[in-house]
Amino acid sequence: MGRALPMDGVVVADFSRVLAGPYATMALADLGATVIKVERPGAGDDTRGWGPPWTDRSSAYFESVNRSKRSVVLDFDDEQDRAAARELARRADVLVENFRPGVLDRCGLDPESALELNPRLIYASVSGFGSGPGADLPGYDFVVQAVGGLMSITGAPDGPPTKVGVAVVDVLTGKDLSLGILAALRQRDATGQGQRVEVNLLSSLLGSLVNQMSGLLTTGIAPERMGNRHPSIAPYETLRCEDGLLAVAVGNDEQFRRFTEALGLLGLADDPRFAANSERVANRAALVEALENVLGARRAADWQARLHRAGIACGQVNDLARAVHYAESLGLNPVVDPGDGGVAQARMPIEFSGIDVAEPLAPPRLGEHTDEVRAWLAGDPSPLAPLSDDPSRGGHR
Repeated sequence: MGRALPMDGVVVADFSRVLAGPYATMALADLGATVIKVERPGAGDDTRGWGPPWTDRSSAYFESVNRSKRSVVLDFDDEQDRAAARELARRADVLVENFRPGVLDRCGLDPESALELNPRLIYASVSGFGSGPGADLPGYDFVVQAVGGLMSITGAPDGPPTKVGVAVVDVLTGKDLSLGILAALRQRDATGQGQRVEVNLLSSLLGSLVNQMSGLLTTGIAPERMGNRHPSIAPYETLRCEDGLLAVAVGNDEQFRRFTEALGLLGLADDPRFAANSERVANRAALVEALENVLGARRAADWQARLHRAGIACGQVNDLARAVHYAESLGLNPVVDPGDGGVAQARMPIEFSGIDVAEPLAPPRLGEHTDEVRAWLAGDPSPLAPLSDDPSRGGHR
């Protein structure tokens, strides 16, 4: 590649499991960090058992957030392994953990002890509900979607509260975590001092609710489920065509005029019920009826092509396989091959003009790098060689 990767030389001790923490540390690995994933004997990360589907290494779930990492098995009930964990924290730049309170205390790796051991350490913690009264509550994405209000605004108006189809709170929290780690590393560059970074699922969810949260704080009224409709814009929803649904997003009055003209509904934009967005929201039922009377005469793909020519944001409702194909047709390259027999994975979505990212490497088998990491912790002062230097791993930098 030629250029140094932005996180070259940064060692991440990844004591996290499941999704939010591993998602963040995988992003750091994509940027070139050396990520050492600490796993328990026998089972490893919980998600290694979360299948189907399965790969020849573990589960597709585990592999989705653990590429380009080393796996070392440490038993916290063993004093030698606890010492190895402390040495890893001493030599790391970043420690990421999401254990219940007190678990890492047994290793002498509570935040205060770890930062005393390594004052330059960035100690990053993920929890479900923070370090206050909710510290002992187990935090899973599904539960946080429920108690955090996301389910209350997701689903059909006459249906039950519904979770989002992926663990989106974990993903949002993982992104918050990686952002916090990078900010703390930047400050360490200036001060030489490490610090603690904390994120929790509930706060990340509430912080992501943007206009819905603002609506609550402005009016005092909790928003409700609206299906695919938008509380403040119309038409901004799915509309029925001859063969299925078309998602249409009309963001202003000028776009609405072009939209109706493309449908052949001349004059609809001048109807007092629809001329302004606020009126369209108030008269949404009549608006949708008028639009679907026309849209129902043709296939969604035909309308998508016509409306794109008119500069209207719209798209068919794809399944995930069609979504990947659509992204590929736009040259977005959404999938990467990690090599070494690993299954294809979603690519890191950030593009840089002057930064390279690491070539993806297959997620590790449980304990694959235990001997190598133990030898390094036992006294080898040299940095761990890049995984890509091991020809058995595939890939390159």
